[in-house]
Amino acid sequence: MKDNYIADLVKLEENQLIESQFLVLSKQQRTTRNAKPYLSLILGDNSGQIESRVWDPTDNRIAQDFGKGDVIKVRAAVSKFEGVLQLKIERLRKLASTEFDRADLLPATTCDIGELWRKLEAAVASFTDSDLQRLVIAVMAVPTVREAFIEAPAAKQLHHAWLGGLLEHVVSLIGLADRVVPHYPMLMRDLILTGVILHDIGKIHELSWQTGFEYTLEGQLLGHIQIGAAMVERTIDSLPDFPPRLKTLVLHVILSHHGKLEFGSPKLPMIPEALMLNFLDDMDAKMQTLASEFQKATRQGKAADEMTDRIWALDQRTMLNSRAWLAESGNG
Repeated sequence: MKDNYIADLVKLEENQLIESQFLVLSKQQRTTRNAKPYLSLILGDNSGQIESRVWDPTDNRIAQDFGKGDVIKVRAAVSKFEGVLQLKIERLRKLASTEFDRADLLPATTCDIGELWRKLEAAVASFTDSDLQRLVIAVMAVPTVREAFIEAPAAKQLHHAWLGGLLEHVVSLIGLADRVVPHYPMLMRDLILTGVILHDIGKIHELSWQTGFEYTLEGQLLGHIQIGAAMVERTIDSLPDFPPRLKTLVLHVILSHHGKLEFGSPKLPMIPEALMLNFLDDMDAKMQTLASEFQKATRQGKAADEMTDRIWALDQRTMLNSRAWLAESGNG
């Protein structure tokens, strides 16, 4: 286990020196106002990420042979710039793959993976539509698909962007669907749950997560919606006597789940189940993004009455952690 996780740095004194391992998420060559070159880095581990600076890149204690996706060991001082935590790096070297534990560096779900998988299986077992049930079972019966589905992040940077994030997101949606769907009798529960489980299945091929989270070439060229729809269609075509109309509805739910053309959906939701899946998916993604931003604000050392940084997924809004703010006054 490595020393000094990012989430713990807020507890340290200003200018306190640390030594630890980090994943390089970003590396940029920049210049100061006086035209002096420096390196701007974003470093990460399984607890978060932090901006870092190398003010003298020519120092012989600073390795030159590293880049985005590499793991480095640094000696650095914890500092603040405009109230935001940073690292001022004094020494830096690139690590070989045998010198670090991947689990220390990539964020991972805090949920019990086994319990998440049991909840997914219980949802599938509760289906009353045997065709949709055998479809989901057939998709997940492929060992490589099942293993990737359990380990994959749900995104590169936004919501549930950690190992196990895809499974965590799907199980969260299952819980939401079972609370909302009974309120609207027009909805077909099993069709929505099929969409919940399979809507992001293409992400197991869109993303890679061996060292850092990146898009694969297939992901860049096709995207997870197209990849996922193709995966599901191939599975349906392999199942004897799968109803053609049900096939159309399943594929429509997957193809339209982003809700708007400008958000990457090839089609707009045009059946109630597709519309509901889009609402649930969007809500879960935004609420998880917000939770992550509140955690980030805490790591940055922000007080309860300070707003978050601007949040891209919420139209660049800043947000207040209302629960923490009230708790500070004794009303929470």
